[in-house]
Amino acid sequence: MSTKVAPDARPIIDVRGVWKRFGSAEVLKGIDLTIAKSEVTCIIGPSGSGKSTLLRCIAFLEEYSEGEIYIEGELLGFSLENGKRRRVSDAEVARVRRNVGFVFQQFNLWPHMTALENVAMPLKLARGIAREDAVKRARAMLEKVGLSARAEAYPSQLSGGQQQRVGIARALAMEPHIMLFDEPTSALDPELVGEVLQVMRDLAREGMTMAVVTHEMGFAAQVADKVMFIDRGVIAAAGSPDEVFRKDQNPRLRQFLQNYFERNVFWQNTEETPAL
Repeated sequence: MSTKVAPDARPIIDVRGVWKRFGSAEVLKGIDLTIAKSEVTCIIGPSGSGKSTLLRCIAFLEEYSEGEIYIEGELLGFSLENGKRRRVSDAEVARVRRNVGFVFQQFNLWPHMTALENVAMPLKLARGIAREDAVKRARAMLEKVGLSARAEAYPSQLSGGQQQRVGIARALAMEPHIMLFDEPTSALDPELVGEVLQVMRDLAREGMTMAVVTHEMGFAAQVADKVMFIDRGVIAAAGSPDEVFRKDQNPRLRQFLQNYFERNVFWQNTEETPAL
């Protein structure tokens, strides 16, 4: 079994006192978190707790209302002048998040393009890479996710799991330092979930920094370096999988996990967390 790359001590993502409001609704309430290079952080919690909103703020797909988010040491979305935030240009946002890849719940593939074209096109549009080089890299990424034989297939000819793997290949083709996954298996039939999670396990072993919003507790228990439980816009519990799943006595966390366990069994060995 290959050994996972150890996380670096320095944060590659640094979220400081982040709030997000939609009108009068407070969705995130003073979130603080750090993610180190090569660390896998799984974010769990009930629906509507703010998990996906947090991830979208880290990618600046949502503009956060207060606080600061640093990506590889650079402030995302704003500059600070005399202690006040000023929104920066879209071009500056794109520059700071250039090394961040995002995989959505829905596959968001172009239906009129093949799998190969779906992976190659962003390289040409966003990075200005020549077509021949873009196609070469796209083929390599499809091979990485186990889809080299389906490169010429259109999305309608692929299963849901295959489409999501194309989405992962498309993000990886941009050579990100960070991958953000927003419930990447939630739109999949149960029998297709494993193939997507296996790709993510492989990325974890290779040392990819990942933040994953997920309802897959088994994946979080086996792969994460850190698990965060978000409830009603705040981090109610955080720690290693062993600490969060076995030791933390936060009543909301225990209730959430009990509700999950009633529907699913992911833990056969009660003595130790399964190894990656």
